[in-house]
Amino acid sequence: MSHSNLDWSTACGSREGVLLNADDGTGKIVLLTYLSLDGVMETPSWVGRYFDAEHAAYAHQQLLASEALLLGRTTYEIFASSWPGLEDTEGDFAVRMNAMPKYVVSATLSSAEWKNTTVLGGGDPAAAVAEVRRRHAGDVLVYGSGRLADALLGAGLVDELKLWVHPVVVGAGRRLFRDGGTPSQWRLEEAVPFGSGGVVLDYRPQTPGTRGGGDPG
Repeated sequence: MSHSNLDWSTACGSREGVLLNADDGTGKIVLLTYLSLDGVMETPSWVGRYFDAEHAAYAHQQLLASEALLLGRTTYEIFASSWPGLEDTEGDFAVRMNAMPKYVVSATLSSAEWKNTTVLGGGDPAAAVAEVRRRHAGDVLVYGSGRLADALLGAGLVDELKLWVHPVVVGAGRRLFRDGGTPSQWRLEEAVPFGSGGVVLDYRPQTPGTRGGGDPG
């Protein structure tokens, strides 16, 4: 995995608390990630056995409710190598993925071949994400993107946190919340259970007017 998002995390940390709050009319950063029961998000190949029509409907709903995607480089490269060729088999979900605006955070990518993709790199990445929010009145969806997710959480830039928990213990792998991460408090907005035993836990920052990585109060 590229080290670009580690550098991005450091830059964002210096901007914590200076961005506009979630009620200012700009878009929201929505982080949606698959998790195992023991908190692992890395290489979620174990998702397939649980992904049924009910899961697909929820995923479809979340994508259609979003105006743009925000991705780390590794997740971007995986998506860019597959989704452009899936419109015939995956239908309107793939069409939407390919057509919607996309932003990839990377200090090493100079251009992006997946259509409608903008590279956010160099300079002040925290300001770049703030600009993405200003461009979109609706949700900006982050899929997975471990190091980017860590950076966004640490900088207090996540407005909604959707943890898609699956009933499996993986035992090892990168976790969403690493040791030494920024403390924060969250309020459970909704729990969406599935017949497979999975559940989406939908959280908001605990303190009104602040973001998840800010002072928990």
